[in-house]
Amino acid sequence: MDKNISQRREGSPVTRAEVDQLIHQMGQNEKLDLRGWNLKGIDLAYLDLTGVLLAQANLCGADLSETDLTSADLSGANLSGATLPGANLERANLSRATMSGANLSQANLDEANLSEANLSGANLNQASLSEANLSRADLRGADLTGADLGVVSLFGAALNGADLSQANLSQARLSRSNFFGAVLNGANLTGVDLSEVDLSGAVISKVTTSDQVKD
Repeated sequence: MDKNISQRREGSPVTRAEVDQLIHQMGQNEKLDLRGWNLKGIDLAYLDLTGVLLAQANLCGADLSETDLTSADLSGANLSGATLPGANLERANLSRATMSGANLSQANLDEANLSEANLSGANLNQASLSEANLSRADLRGADLTGADLGVVSLFGAALNGADLSQANLSQARLSRSNFFGAVLNGANLTGVDLSEVDLSGAVISKVTTSDQVKD
């Protein structure tokens, strides 16, 4: 690893050219290790960063459009305001990550670990989160219209004011989650237990709960 680059973890943000340099220096089976690095505002769009280590990294405002982050470790990373439309985050670890205001439209987050992540105000329109772990996640005010949340865990999650119109929540685990003021118009709630869910003030119409559509 270039010594000048490695010494800048806490200093000025690393550039894409420098990340490319590190990738080229890597061994065939080596994982790119950027844990704790300052990558604020960096453009990493369209790169293959499968398995990259980005725990605690500062990616605030970064461009990760359609970046392949399959199985990446982004635990505790700061992705607030980041751009990730179409990004592949399948099986990624995003536990305790800050993603407030991030654009994750049409991103693939299947089987991702998003437990205790801050996704307040995030754009998850048409995103796929099948079988993801969103336990105790903050999704207040998030846009989840048309998102696939099938078999997802939302235990204790906050979805106050979130828009889940046309979202698929079939078989989702919603125990102790808060949907106060959320919009669930046209959502698929097949196989969902709502007994411990706070739906106070929620807007619910034409939802699917089995084979029937209910107003």
